[in-house]
Formats: sequence, structure tokens, C-alpha cells
Amino acid sequence: MNIPLVDLKAQYLSIKPEIDAAIQGVLNQTDFIGGSAIGSFERSFAAFSGMNHVVGVGNGTDAIHLTLRACGIGPGDEVIVPVNIFIATSEAISATGARPVFVDNDPRTYTIDVGGIEKKITPRTKAIIPVHLYGQPADMDPLQHIAKKHNLLVIEDAAQAHGATYRGVQVGKFGSAVCFSFYPGKNLGAYGDAGAVATDDAELADRVRMLANHGRLEKYEHKIEGFNSRLDTIQAAILNVKLRYLEGWIKRRQALAKHFDELLGGHDGIAAPETRDQSTHAYHLYVVRVENREKVRSLLKEKGIATGIHYPIPLHQQPAYSSLNHHAGDFPVAERYAPRILSIPIYPELTESQAEYIAGALIDACKRSA
Repeated sequence: MNIPLVDLKAQYLSIKPEIDAAIQGVLNQTDFIGGSAIGSFERSFAAFSGMNHVVGVGNGTDAIHLTLRACGIGPGDEVIVPVNIFIATSEAISATGARPVFVDNDPRTYTIDVGGIEKKITPRTKAIIPVHLYGQPADMDPLQHIAKKHNLLVIEDAAQAHGATYRGVQVGKFGSAVCFSFYPGKNLGAYGDAGAVATDDAELADRVRMLANHGRLEKYEHKIEGFNSRLDTIQAAILNVKLRYLEGWIKRRQALAKHFDELLGGHDGIAAPETRDQSTHAYHLYVVRVENREKVRSLLKEKGIATGIHYPIPLHQQPAYSSLNHHAGDFPVAERYAPRILSIPIYPELTESQAEYIAGALIDACKRSA
């Protein structure tokens, strides 16, 4: 058996006629930049997300960078982020001239340890970016309380959490804006780079739109200097099709995750993911913790099962952030988990029999590597 970590071809084949027609429609209209499919997707995704405004941009990293700039974040400022994430979030902070300030992760859910935020706040702190990691929302109630107490912006990173909810509300409603990635492997993925910013603030949406399109809202009238980070029409057309399936795909991921929970529960040496009671997990990734991870990965590979590691090196240990002068032990949870976390395949096209094969192989690999 051969099971990839994600099967984009299987997904494409399941909706091939609609995808092909959407792409052909753009080719027929030749409106490759600023085409009609973009506005259509922005409106549809706003309705799905429960937001008033959506601005399509070139990728998820730009979504964060442009939002920070639109909120006035710049040189001399500090922005708090979790340490156990992909570098896109922190490098977007650095791109504004601001400084990322790291916080350890919660040991149960992998999201930011809200209890560690206040000790990192200084007079230079301007914002908190909670990352809804692996598809699980951060603990937003206490985080919002801290932000309000210290007059800080909250900008949500939902690159992995399309459709996830916290206390019955979709992610994105808890901050000034929420940033999405539509990288191909995401729950809602394009066929190239793509991203979006969603907000209920019309002025903020306009500022992001200007920054993403050379500082203009009208052609050749540039109110500010901006960037070139536009969602292209073909990607928007693809996303329009896939958005119609997203809710069902998320439910399928959740059903598979529940099946994995049942299959893996109670087995020594395997820590399955936990979900906060007040949250719904979108399961972009299903991340377990195991000992002797590289041996486990090797044994799974022998059985045709691909795995991933999200993420093997916490940001404070990355060479890119050596100037921040962090040391071993500064973020003990992230450091303890980094050599143990393992992502196993989970995607809507995965069958129950494949899930059972994966779980059985994982249990066997953990026993053999003990």
C-alpha cells in the first residue's frame, strides 16, 4: 500500500470537471489579473467565514505582512507569536521592521501558551498573533482579555484552520483581522500560492487592498507606496469551486480524526492530539507524539506510509533568529515536543481501511522502536 501525506491528485480527480471548467472560463475571458472570479471568491469566502470583507492576496505570508503594515506595525515595535510554528508568521513581522517575540506552546493543544504571554509584554509590544495551529483554535477568551488589558491588537493566523470554531464562532471574529493561506496542501488549497485577509473593518480592508496592489484602489492613482501581492484570477476560480466542498471536507477530516482517536487511544508511546472542549478542530494535520521518531518514520515508510514533521526546529533555535540570543531551555515545551511530533496522513479522500492500516502500522512501529 502507498499512502501519501496528502493526496492532491485524488482531490482534483474528484472534482475535475468543475475545476477544468473554472480554469477554462478564465482562459476564455483572459482576465488573468483582477478578473471577475476574484470578487466572486472574496464575497463567497466572506460569507463562509462570517466576515464583512475579504481581500485576496498573493499568499498567506503576505496576508500577515500586509495586515501588520495596515495596522501601523513597524520598526521598533514588538509582536508576540508562538515559538513552535512555521517561520512565515514571524518573518512577516520582521518584514515590517518589527521584532517577533516568542512564547512557548500549550502542552495539550500545541497552540500558544496564553499563560506565558503577559510576561513577554513590554512598552514596545503592539500586537499578538495567535496561530490556530494544525487546525485547532488558540484559547481566544483569555488571550483577548490580555490584549484588551494592555491595549494590544489581535491578528489571527488561520492559515491551517479554515472553518475551525471557538465557542461556536469561526476563527477570525476574535481580532482586528484574520489571515489565511491557500497553499495547495491546506484544507482549502489553490493550485499555487494564494492567500487572503478577512476583517469586519472596512478601512482596514481598504488599506490592505491598497498595500497589496501598489498602493492604489483605482488604476494609476497611488495613495501610498505598496507591494505587488494580488490573488490571480485562475487561483480564485479554483478556490471558488473548492469552497463549495470545504464544509464537507472538514467534516470528513473530523470523522477520520475521531476514528484515529479510537484506534490509537490507550496505546503506550502514542500521544494523540487533544481538542479544547470549546473548540472544533479542522484537522489540517493530525499530529501525534512518539519516542524514537526517526525509527518510527522509517518503519512506516517501509509500509508505504508517508509522514511529516510540523515543525522539527522551534523558531528560537533557527539560525535566522540567532540575533535574539535565546538559549536551550527558554521554551521547554516546544523543545521537548520538537523531536517527538509526527504528522500522519489525514485528508478527505483517505478511506477507513487506509486509516486502519496507518494506525496499525503506527502502533506496531512504536512497539518495535521502543
